[in-house]
Amino acid sequence: MAYRNKTYICFDGDTDMNYYRLMQAWKDNEHHDFNFHNAHDLNTARDSSQEESIKRQLRERFANSKLLIVLIGEKTKLLTKFVKWEMEVALRLDLPIVGVNLNGSRQSDGRCPPAIKDELAVFVPFSQKIISYAMDNWPVSHKSYRAQGKSGAYVYNDSIYQKLGFAI
Repeated sequence: MAYRNKTYICFDGDTDMNYYRLMQAWKDNEHHDFNFHNAHDLNTARDSSQEESIKRQLRERFANSKLLIVLIGEKTKLLTKFVKWEMEVALRLDLPIVGVNLNGSRQSDGRCPPAIKDELAVFVPFSQKIISYAMDNWPVSHKSYRAQGKSGAYVYNDSIYQKLGFAI
């Protein structure tokens, strides 16, 4: 069995790549306290003509992942070929899911993909501090909530945002 220490980031590669690249830049910048082991560094899924070969490579990434981050943009919920499949795989593997709203919302909203809408997940806005907080804290909460049989969308309360320096 593979050692699960990676963070798998799911996003619309056509319109939201800049957000993914910004997360990589935060990680690479020594002045930011933002770190994750990127599952996408494991292999390259480039053969766009072969859906199954891409999915095989993505499954390898999932085998090493401990967490799924879904960057939720304007079109994310409409994507069914890979993004929906990635969310469904993460659910089958019972990976903790962090929904990151690119519109700044602190909760699940109308942009939430149907695949995770009613599933156990925490939702945060796109911001380095709260994403980092969720990556550090949500896996333990997810495990606890799962053991209690809970599901659905979760959000962090205002005190967490205040602690991280957000205006309320």
